[in-house]
Amino acid sequence: MLTFTALGPFQAWANGAPLDLGGQRQRAVLARLLVAGGRAVPVNTLIDELWPGNPPAQALSTIQGYVSRLRRALEPGRAPREEAEVLVSAPPGYALRAGTGQVDAWRFESLVKSEGPAAQVWADMETALGLWRGPALAEFADLSWAVTEAGRLEELRLIAVERRADAGLALGRATSLVADLEAHAAEHPLREEAWRLLAVALYRMGRQGDALAALRRARAVWRDELGLDLTAGLKRLEADMLAQRLEEPPPAAPPAAPPAAPPSAPPPAPAGAAGDVLRVLVADDQALVRAGVKAMIASDPGVRLAGEAANGEEAIAGVRATRPDVVLLDIQMPHLDGLAAARRILAGDDPPKVVMMTTFGSDENLYAALRAGVSGFLLKTAAPEQFLAAIRAAAAGDALIDPAMTTRLISAFAGRTDPSSPPALAGLSDARLDVLKLVARGLTNRQIGQTLSLPEEEVGAMVKSLLEHLGLFDRAQLVMTAYESGLVTPGEKAHFSSL
Repeated sequence: MLTFTALGPFQAWANGAPLDLGGQRQRAVLARLLVAGGRAVPVNTLIDELWPGNPPAQALSTIQGYVSRLRRALEPGRAPREEAEVLVSAPPGYALRAGTGQVDAWRFESLVKSEGPAAQVWADMETALGLWRGPALAEFADLSWAVTEAGRLEELRLIAVERRADAGLALGRATSLVADLEAHAAEHPLREEAWRLLAVALYRMGRQGDALAALRRARAVWRDELGLDLTAGLKRLEADMLAQRLEEPPPAAPPAAPPAAPPSAPPPAPAGAAGDVLRVLVADDQALVRAGVKAMIASDPGVRLAGEAANGEEAIAGVRATRPDVVLLDIQMPHLDGLAAARRILAGDDPPKVVMMTTFGSDENLYAALRAGVSGFLLKTAAPEQFLAAIRAAAAGDALIDPAMTTRLISAFAGRTDPSSPPALAGLSDARLDVLKLVARGLTNRQIGQTLSLPEEEVGAMVKSLLEHLGLFDRAQLVMTAYESGLVTPGEKAHFSSL
């Protein structure tokens, strides 16, 4: 089957294998026809848009040559005089003939505009967002038509994020949505819907004060940026919150039965049958990486393999089928990237712990992974004992972060919010702020207790209360909150330790 991908690196595929589309401008011809959505694009338009203001003398014959070579790539079995069926002549130009399911951008747009009950909208938006593998049409960023289309698709992506969240709230999933909505509102502070969804999610978690604080943040941003107050809709929401008259969503429907385990995955062990043995699912698109991690797991009698996956979709299916304790998840994989897969795994009922793996410590997606609630991340070059320590820390409710990544990552994102007014930390006692500072420095509960002369059990209770107060999942997110708010600053020497 022939397919086309534009939500990330532009490519055509035949039965899953990439096709040679030629040079940049030849690829641009196919991309421009894809952007037209099946409609014909006149040759003159192609010339003007491929060579803005300065087309070569032989532009027409050059376009014809591009089309001829693209046709051979897309339909290698077509006879020389046989009519093309994919890249067709459509006087006065050409058109791309493909079904909605063959083009990721077309399928994405269709899903975003779909209607139905909340559960169906949630599923459709999950599928739509899972199609994204990077910025749309980025390799053609010097061409105005590509920039315009990329902006349109990005707007649809933001709508999909917001429709997914709205459906999630209707399904009673506020807790799993707050972290993503915080990031969404911070990244797009002028979007009314981003603030509405965040405020409603916080309110439904019982965090009325934080919900009102979110609306105050929106008001401050809009006054500074636009000279405007909140919209009438957000003002009504604020008044309804103060009067405590927001409607509650219906109870969440019970989850569907998990699919049968894939043949390659070991069956899930009965509860308690494995004793203290930790079951781990390994997800990475590189077979050599999976082999190395499996060998490391086999060397430790306290850890065993629950299954493996080569992409994000397989990882999600494997989690449902095998119910592992911990998932080691590569952040960059085909079909569905690790970050999107982690969010879906962690949004499920009784999810496993997730530890991200990456080749490059500077990947900005790692910040979003922390906000999504993962239990740390490692470079793939980390020593086996560090992998095993991360698995055990995650299973115990702690988090482990590779020191090669911690300093760079936190330095890159520290100070995104105003450290002089950190609303999330309002109301915390000095004692709890001291504990938060030490958590951010990488100390364990025992080390914090020794530093503050407190029993380890009391420190554990304070850490739990911090998580509840801030609406976070684990200690890794406490680290980011401390740095974001300006409570601590990066730059000190990092140590590889349980957070």
